[in-house]
Amino acid sequence: MRLRLSRPRRCDTFAMVGSLALADFRRRVADNYAGAREGGSGPSAWMAWRMRRDEIFRNHPESPVPPAARRGFRGMGFFPYDPTWRLEATVVDAPGIGAGHEPAGLADAGAHFERLGDVVAQRGDHEIRLPLLWLDAYGGGLFLPFRDGTNGAETYGGGRYLLDQVKGADLGATPDGRLVLDFNYAYHPSCAHDTRWTCPLAPPDAVISSPVRAGEMLPGSAA
Repeated sequence: MRLRLSRPRRCDTFAMVGSLALADFRRRVADNYAGAREGGSGPSAWMAWRMRRDEIFRNHPESPVPPAARRGFRGMGFFPYDPTWRLEATVVDAPGIGAGHEPAGLADAGAHFERLGDVVAQRGDHEIRLPLLWLDAYGGGLFLPFRDGTNGAETYGGGRYLLDQVKGADLGATPDGRLVLDFNYAYHPSCAHDTRWTCPLAPPDAVISSPVRAGEMLPGSAA
């Protein structure tokens, strides 16, 4: 049997170019997190991660920053580095939650998530407990969004992300298997930059009641 090859239609070409650009964007983001893991804890590795991230946001065609704003983009504002917000978390069962449970508030996110359990970490005298999600798609990936007392004023009202393995946003784990949760690396979903994006946001119980003054601030905030 012989197959006739035809030139791709113009719209197919655009789709291919867009997909390759998105793949490159994710690759660069993942490489940046790999550099942060190699750099270890502390403000130096964090600042290097910020500088590389700002360069990606300023110049990449798949940047969440609107194209008209990229030329004047000077970088995202962040709270000052706070070492007390770098935590190591244990993954535990979520009380009363069965395996495969889909969290409330994510049904319209365009993707299906399952709750693996909760991450639990200690910061001083306070326990931090958040639901740990898994993207139920080919390959999957951990996803950890959260809300806190800064939302709507200093940070985006819909919350921020700590882990998103689809994009390689992952600071790794300790030798004994605890997840590294460094809130200094907390960042906003793409919809905080441009309303053309649709983003999965933190479920109702993914809340830290106190303000988390670490990580990324609202777009346009002073660095």
